[in-house]
Amino acid sequence: MNISKTQQNILSKTEKFVKTQLADAEGGHDWWHIYRVWKLSNKIAKTENVDLYVVGLAALLHDIADPKFHDGDEEIGPRLAKEFLVEQEVESAIIDHVIEIIKNMSFKNSLGTVTFSSPEMDVVQDADRLDAIGAIGIARAFNFGGFKNRPLYDPEIKPELNMSKEKYKLSLSPTINHFYEKLLLLKGKMNTGTGRQLAEERHLFMEEFLERFYTEWEGEA
Repeated sequence: MNISKTQQNILSKTEKFVKTQLADAEGGHDWWHIYRVWKLSNKIAKTENVDLYVVGLAALLHDIADPKFHDGDEEIGPRLAKEFLVEQEVESAIIDHVIEIIKNMSFKNSLGTVTFSSPEMDVVQDADRLDAIGAIGIARAFNFGGFKNRPLYDPEIKPELNMSKEKYKLSLSPTINHFYEKLLLLKGKMNTGTGRQLAEERHLFMEEFLERFYTEWEGEA
């Protein structure tokens, strides 16, 4: 489905809105995270039968107010996104679809009962997960860990696997544990063929990084 001039204009306004909203955001969840997810979404969408307008809006607005930076409030992001889209006079059905994607696409929500799915969410969710792995994913993980003043690694603190959504949200574990609690799991959670293909190399890069990390941690290299 092609994007009309009117829709393209709204996407441009959305881009400007998001840049302003995230001007002072933490480096792993800033405008450039949105930019990468947007670009990856467009790449994946080329191989899927999806509404490109919905994909674009959802990719741009998906992290407009990440709950991690708003005392765990999961409503503020969808609310801000909806208010903006209403102001732009976007059709109500499209607004509803975009908001459902924003509400349901995060990794933590996959730990509970998933109540919504669509081909468009599959695309944006894959793009968001791809940005959490590979070289960028490693950089983002340690940037956030530093932002929260978490240890790089503590051999005495083991990763917690099979966490519930609430336990995951409250986790304060070292950054290395995050690889086992989330990042290394994402390859197996991809929805699309393109997403799975792109995840393979990024996943391998993380495994190689961890092997090197442990070697250097022990002073063996």
